[in-house]
Amino acid sequence: MTTLPDLMTAIDPAEAGGPELLVPVQRPVPQPGAGEVLVRLEAAGVNRPDVVQRLGFYPPPPGAPSIPGLEVAGEVVALGDGADPALLGARVCALVSGGGYAEYCAAPARQCLPVPNGFTMAEAAALPETFFTVWSNVFQRGRAAAGETILVHGGTSGIGTTAILLGRALGLDVIVTAGSEDNCRRALEIGAAHAIDYRAADFVAEVKAITAGRGVDIVLDMVGGDYVPRNIACLAEEGRHVSIAAQRGAAAEVPLWPVMRKRLTLTGSTLRARDEGFKARVAAELRARVWPLLDAGEIRPVVDSVFPLAEAADAHRRMEDGAHVGKIVLTVA
Repeated sequence: MTTLPDLMTAIDPAEAGGPELLVPVQRPVPQPGAGEVLVRLEAAGVNRPDVVQRLGFYPPPPGAPSIPGLEVAGEVVALGDGADPALLGARVCALVSGGGYAEYCAAPARQCLPVPNGFTMAEAAALPETFFTVWSNVFQRGRAAAGETILVHGGTSGIGTTAILLGRALGLDVIVTAGSEDNCRRALEIGAAHAIDYRAADFVAEVKAITAGRGVDIVLDMVGGDYVPRNIACLAEEGRHVSIAAQRGAAAEVPLWPVMRKRLTLTGSTLRARDEGFKARVAAELRARVWPLLDAGEIRPVVDSVFPLAEAADAHRRMEDGAHVGKIVLTVA
């Protein structure tokens, strides 16, 4: 068993505010609880919920660490009661409810997945949050099937690039929106079938033209607000609208006639507060359906930029300026 230090370096702001609050501090090394493992981190993903938490609008769920960070990659160095002994010493990536911006993080053992063949730890850390989110919302709640068409807003975000990669690999035609000609070009390079510059064109009209008036089978929406009725206009009969965020507001006007006429399903979910049993089931499906594609090199995450843990403030500034394409990752010495 590895000898563990008592203290570790972490990013754990004491108050809400700007990125300048993200400075290294010393915190106790966590102890893995029942069914958990302790991971010595080499990398951690940065996600928009981390920014919202820093601003004071997304508190950790009960029992989760105040340290931000929802996905990690590293080596398992200690086991809690009931954790599989085979995990000790394993290189894993894991979805966590918090604690990723640190040198050590406790993770539920059933939410750990092996680092895919040939992946760097930075690439592995870019997987869990967006892959769990896209799988559970597009393929579980959205019931996506090969041959269907999906519209994804924010096509060059971490979620967007993951939806492109997974959708293309599993037989979907992926249409995305993005905020510039350059980002549309990058989305097409990543594998989108079509990319719409929402600043230059009406995405509703463009979707109708692309689909010859039929519409799309699924909309994956992280915008909310006034996008909701426009998304509904984009959906084909029996279409599914899946909400995962509400960047333009949580209130929306829903036109009921097209919902009824086209027999639409409006659904959505959050991930962080879901119980470990649900996340373990998602992990098992990913391991069976998606990890073989990662191991074979058929899917590789898009990593925009990598920052040392001590420069977490700059990583958040990169996230907030909106120019990134794919995932932002922190590395831990």
